[in-house]
Amino acid sequence: MTIPAASPGEPYDNVSPLFPEGWDQAEPPAEPVDVWDSPIPLGQAHNLPPFPTKALPGWLGDMVGAVAEETQTPADLAGGMGLAALSTACGGRAVIAVRGRWREPVNLYIVIALPPGNRKSAVVAEMTRPMLTVEKTLIETNVKVRAEAETTAKLAKTAAEKAAAKAANASGDERAKLTAEAIDLAQAAENVQIPARPQLIADDVTPEGLASLLAEQGGRMAVISAEGGIFDIIAGRYSGTPNLEVFLKGHAADLLRVNRQGRDPQFLEAPALTMGLAVQPSVFRDIAKSKGFSDRGLLARFLYALPKSMVGYRNIKPDLIPDTVANAYAENLKDLVTTMAEWTDPAVLTLSPDANDVLLAHQDRTEKAQRPGAALSGMDLDKWAPKLDGTVCRIAGLLHLATHSAAGITTPISGETMTSAAAIGAYYTAHALAVFDAMGSDAHLAKARTALAWLVANPRDNISRRELFNALPRADFPTVADLDPALTLLEDHGWIRELPTPVPSRKGGRPKSPRYQTHPAARQLTS
Repeated sequence: MTIPAASPGEPYDNVSPLFPEGWDQAEPPAEPVDVWDSPIPLGQAHNLPPFPTKALPGWLGDMVGAVAEETQTPADLAGGMGLAALSTACGGRAVIAVRGRWREPVNLYIVIALPPGNRKSAVVAEMTRPMLTVEKTLIETNVKVRAEAETTAKLAKTAAEKAAAKAANASGDERAKLTAEAIDLAQAAENVQIPARPQLIADDVTPEGLASLLAEQGGRMAVISAEGGIFDIIAGRYSGTPNLEVFLKGHAADLLRVNRQGRDPQFLEAPALTMGLAVQPSVFRDIAKSKGFSDRGLLARFLYALPKSMVGYRNIKPDLIPDTVANAYAENLKDLVTTMAEWTDPAVLTLSPDANDVLLAHQDRTEKAQRPGAALSGMDLDKWAPKLDGTVCRIAGLLHLATHSAAGITTPISGETMTSAAAIGAYYTAHALAVFDAMGSDAHLAKARTALAWLVANPRDNISRRELFNALPRADFPTVADLDPALTLLEDHGWIRELPTPVPSRKGGRPKSPRYQTHPAARQLTS
């Protein structure tokens, strides 16, 4: 399947990088054409689409575009961090009632890869600065409340201790009465809750520390960073063994038990963790090798972006971020944080009939793309793809709240918003294909490389599937069926094309093996 790219100025809703209209019904040409397009090297991205900025609410889309212009970075970076900011504001404070008992939280895991020198830190700082400002305000507001609680706790503990001492010196019925009073006072002192110092964002934190932060902050926290060090920590930089539990459960909102020194274990019913990371591309290959990242499903929880570096082509006199745009971004984000902070029990968002129709169409496309040999059937993609529909719902919830703020809690998500979320989901799907390719985690890709290497080493104009199967090692291709996904990838990348199948004779017999013409480039690589 060829993944089309958006041309400059093309509306985002006309871009469907994975599911072009009628992709599953197109008829092959009767005869192969003589002209070949240039083949796409295996392991390289298919004209990856740009971030669909127009799918964002105006105040956020304007900021993404302005930050991308001033820093001369791809909009993918600011766009991903903008979604992470929405997730930080709303995560743990809202869920989407999708259909029946299907519920989705609204927190996201996003990672963007760009080489060094692409001003990742500058963009991350610009997109998170309003969050840190809000955090500072929350801390200042919390000082008085915290001081009152600490004083109350201290007085209650002192009263309980005095009552216990008095009961210890009493006797008979008086002692029993004073003991009961001391117990009541001790329980009252134990029940005094001292609110934690408010915190929205963490950076270099251990899994154990992150679990404690989640417990202290009412079950929500964000890890936002311009480095990939958190992956080293997850892999066991300090402990020597991977610790994935808080990252797995923090995405899925599964029950998490938190053990903190000196305190009773605490259970978080629906933890909501946000991750917004800007890393170097090499991090993708490193985490693919980390024990447990793939088989336990951590890789499947991320949205990936692999934008093209602008280094060498940057405008040295870019337009600066207008104050009106920056102020609108800061005010809307502050409003969203403060509004959603009031919802200790998550607000329940619903879908309008139009939004449900858009989601059903998206589910149908996703389901077909997971069939054997289809675009989302790769070794790690088959873990990532089943989460795609839920992810689109999460994005829709964030876009909805970013558009309507408090009013969005009682207003159903519109079909237009779900369409925008689907466009963002299609963007991340195209990039996930490229990232999993770069990780080297797709067994089909490895087999396609093996088959292409043989075709290059043994140039010929055309070859049948059976002939190629017989020439390849049985360790990689135990059966003819194992060759089909590799042939599909080679055809998608333009290295081969299937020749018309001859009309079978009336005598019957076994159908002829499909025959493929090879790209002239493959035949010329050895010459």
